[in-house]
Amino acid sequence: MKILVTGGAGFIGTNFIKHIVAEQPVWEVINVDKLTYAGNLENLMDLNEQAKYTFYRGDIADKSFMEPFFQRGIDVLINFAAESHVDRSIQDAEPFIKTNIAGTYVLLELARSYGIKKFIQVSTDEVYGSLESEGKFSEESPLCPNSPYSASKASADLICRSYYETYNLPVTVTRCSNNFGPYQFPEKFIPLIITNAVEGKAIPVYGDGLNVRDWIYVNDHCRALETVILKGLGGEVYNIGGNNELSNLELVKKILYLLGKPDTLIQFVKDRPGHDQRYAIDSAKMTRELGWQTAYSFEDALMVTVNWYLKQPDWWKRIKTGVYQDYYNKWYGRV
Repeated sequence: MKILVTGGAGFIGTNFIKHIVAEQPVWEVINVDKLTYAGNLENLMDLNEQAKYTFYRGDIADKSFMEPFFQRGIDVLINFAAESHVDRSIQDAEPFIKTNIAGTYVLLELARSYGIKKFIQVSTDEVYGSLESEGKFSEESPLCPNSPYSASKASADLICRSYYETYNLPVTVTRCSNNFGPYQFPEKFIPLIITNAVEGKAIPVYGDGLNVRDWIYVNDHCRALETVILKGLGGEVYNIGGNNELSNLELVKKILYLLGKPDTLIQFVKDRPGHDQRYAIDSAKMTRELGWQTAYSFEDALMVTVNWYLKQPDWWKRIKTGVYQDYYNKWYGRV
């Protein structure tokens, strides 16, 4: 099987590629990434000698760049490529519209033209909007995004749906809750907590810290995506959640406790606009229809994650200072 992974130098894409190379060694993996600020090829340097893995630097919204991959034959496309940080989307929505919507459209058009077997669109639970204190989002819940980021992902999801309904393109959409684990960009919440605490810096918490998120270990998400590739059906949406709901404040305190750091590092800051109160999704469909379930407990996975960042200070310090960008020109190729 030949699989095209777009956005594979980001956090989830990196972990997914490492998982597939280990678990499906006969698959050919092609990784295309634009290498924006959150794409880091250092994460994948250990795969450079793998015969079944290749990397190309490029933009999914550039049809002339992307088309040769499809001309050579692709069985499965899995699209991780996205601008994904809510705060950045509030400051400037344009990159989110270009990559998340226009880029997805280019991939769908090429997939339709060249007849790939499966197109997996990796989306987010944020497309559903905010929940109150009870209940969970199902795949049938209406889309109600509240940030430019989540609106761009919801738009892409609906375009994907239209290509299935109109052209019978075998598109499957997955919507996952908040991921955590190794290689996550340090501006994201959990690595920000860990790295700031290690450095003795304040940990900013929006509002009262009572916003609730459902957390899933990235390895469980990668296993779920592998399952969708092997068993998922076109035209379907699959929610992928961890059933680990915590308020932001609870999560900060857990990590500070693991690190032996004081709660006095917590600094409450002005809440961001349109801040969703609670996310929670029902993954029963994934279990019932595809046989997937999480393999890692939250507590164990959080400890593994904390220890990974403790053992990788050079990695996250390079990112925080911008030095990691020097790796770009060393490790990319072209079609």
